[in-house]
Amino acid sequence: MNDVENRRLKLGVIGLGRAFGLMLPTFLGDRRVSLVAATDTREAARQRFVVDFGGRAYATAEELCADPAVDAVYVATPHQFHAQHAILAARHGKHLLIEKPLALTLADCAAIADAARAAKVHLVVGHSHSFDAPVQRLRALVASGAYGAVRMINAINYTDYLYRPRRREELDTEQGGGAIYNQAAHQVDVVRFVAGGEVTSVRALTGAWDRARPTEGAYAALLTFAGGAFASLTYNGYGHFDSDEWQGWIGEMGQRKAPNEGAARKIFASSQEEAAYKNARNYGGENYSPGITAPPVAYNHFGTLLVSCERADLRALPNGVMIYENGAARLDALPPPAVPRSEVIDELYRAVVDGVAPLHDGAWAMATMEVVFAMLRSAREGRDVTI
Repeated sequence: MNDVENRRLKLGVIGLGRAFGLMLPTFLGDRRVSLVAATDTREAARQRFVVDFGGRAYATAEELCADPAVDAVYVATPHQFHAQHAILAARHGKHLLIEKPLALTLADCAAIADAARAAKVHLVVGHSHSFDAPVQRLRALVASGAYGAVRMINAINYTDYLYRPRRREELDTEQGGGAIYNQAAHQVDVVRFVAGGEVTSVRALTGAWDRARPTEGAYAALLTFAGGAFASLTYNGYGHFDSDEWQGWIGEMGQRKAPNEGAARKIFASSQEEAAYKNARNYGGENYSPGITAPPVAYNHFGTLLVSCERADLRALPNGVMIYENGAARLDALPPPAVPRSEVIDELYRAVVDGVAPLHDGAWAMATMEVVFAMLRSAREGRDVTI
């Protein structure tokens, strides 16, 4: 038996909803982790977990966190419960993998980071798209110094985000719903990762254009960085244009897709009907389907990312980085991924097993959320916000 088999990370999962479903291909494909325990408010999901993984299912998060066989806890509950569940797990000595966004207030973000520090456990926040291998490769190219300093970044994504099936809380900004909390957290993380992290000011506008879905479905923002670089972020989740067209019809998860696949808006008679429709398709639901089961043809992405350096422009693609320099373009290609989102496990495994401090820790995620909160404040108050 090799070292990886000897030191598999034993994961417990709090929350078997959509986030878990999206990470499931990673957990199934990466031999460095095994799913040993789970909890969810839905009994059907708990029962399916036992059948699928032979693990233990608990009725409460407290019971799961008390399980001595669990090395790390994956917190995949709705955003408003992240602090409660992460702090509970840390106090039981469990390492933490937490879905973005870290939490919905700076106080809760700080409390999670403090709990992890006090318990001497590692904290990794993700998946965010700054984990994606092409984005990491782009950052390495910047760090090499070969193309000069970053001057400007453009991040653009058009999706059908707002019209995917939602629970009512997901359409309420105060409860963590809407495009700012759920989508800007990706773009902010990516541009911070590439430009060096420290945002000094934010100016943002938001769009909430459907009274039946009264949260932000679109935004535009200008971020300035301490070193003088700036980034523009554009996101539209109203389901008309699909910017995967610019990625050769490779979807966000690295899968091939038909043009405008999924853009149609399903009409529900009530919010209760919509929530029931979503729950039935989540893990453990009566209409659950594993979804993407074939290996990805490319890496995850989050729309167009174009970085202007002093001597070249760099564009992240699902299969590498395009370099535009001296009137020519060439692809710095990456081999197809064997396991989707394995970059998340890379960082978690290095932290827990090898003691390498993770980049996407509590301090990093809290700085991202400072920018996200500043975007909401800037749009609300109609002014620049200094961080």
